[in-house]
Amino acid sequence: MTQTPYRAAIIGTGGIATAHARALRAHPDRVALTAVVDVDADRARTFAAEWDTPVVAPGLTELLAAHRVDLVHLCTPPATHAPLAIEALRAGAHVLVEKPPTLSLSELDAIATVSKETGRHVATVFQHRFGTGAARLRRLAADGHLGRSLLATCDTLWFRDDAYFAAPWRGRWETEGGGPTMGHGIHQFDLLLSVLGPWERVTAVAGRRARHQVHTEDVSMALVTFADGTLASVVNSVVSPRQTSALRFDFERATVELTHLYGYTDDHWTVTPAPGSGDVKRRWYADWDDVESGHAGQLAAVLDALDAGTEPPVTLADTRRTMEFVAALYRSAFTGVPVRAGEIGPDDPFAARMNGVDAPWTAPAATEGHRTA
Repeated sequence: MTQTPYRAAIIGTGGIATAHARALRAHPDRVALTAVVDVDADRARTFAAEWDTPVVAPGLTELLAAHRVDLVHLCTPPATHAPLAIEALRAGAHVLVEKPPTLSLSELDAIATVSKETGRHVATVFQHRFGTGAARLRRLAADGHLGRSLLATCDTLWFRDDAYFAAPWRGRWETEGGGPTMGHGIHQFDLLLSVLGPWERVTAVAGRRARHQVHTEDVSMALVTFADGTLASVVNSVVSPRQTSALRFDFERATVELTHLYGYTDDHWTVTPAPGSGDVKRRWYADWDDVESGHAGQLAAVLDALDAGTEPPVTLADTRRTMEFVAALYRSAFTGVPVRAGEIGPDDPFAARMNGVDAPWTAPAATEGHRTA
């Protein structure tokens, strides 16, 4: 633990910023929220007053010029993440960035270059990795107690109505980067990838079934082969009235399932042993330390890494594997061809933007807040 708390700043005071402020408050001896920034000055002042934050700045540039910041929390729309992260790194701050971290693999690689040059780190908010249920599953799988991984399913079935997409940056490739694959399901399949390890091949489809005012997909589906042979399906939707987030892992010795919506505790997990494998359930419940998935848990891991002088989770390398999966899903869906890991090189159009060859549906007519590309 450090003697002096790290100085943190939240950039962007929209809805997700509250989760970051709560996470910071959960570690009062280790980190302090010292500044906020927002393009809406009134909203920034209101947020600062609510969270007892001493500094309100009009922009990141002004903040970094006048104050020392150790950790920048990026809670702004996705199109701003790369330039703001690079600016913060060059000013000597570490960065914790909300999902999706960038609009493309190219942007992520540019951030990685600056991170290496400056020695400052960037971690992506994939908080579902940090609940105790996920940590327990990874540990039991790694120790061989579950046997071989055979099959998995990963469903993010959410509902977002037309009003949700009234925000001018939502539903557009150039500002959000993608639809539910990029902005919603990414949390669930990032957890899937953290459990099952390297993916090998993706075959996918995507469509715009109901949200016709947006440019991106509103549904996508993928069949995935992992390096160890595990077969998995991944479904991402914002047109599903009965909402659920569900993952299922079938191992030789047990089925492990997680059903929740936006966050989980240990109570959201179930374990069904195969015949003759009752010890799996005993092992699952033997180490019962229920920590909810959430920003506070990940922030604790980030602070531990900064204290130790190591790269905080989720690292840029970890993030790139997840973002490459996103790019592969879109590439397969839009070209009709399976995509293998490592196949999307720097000159591939899907490295520069997730809709590398444009979506196979007609762009909506220009409307206020949603003009055509």
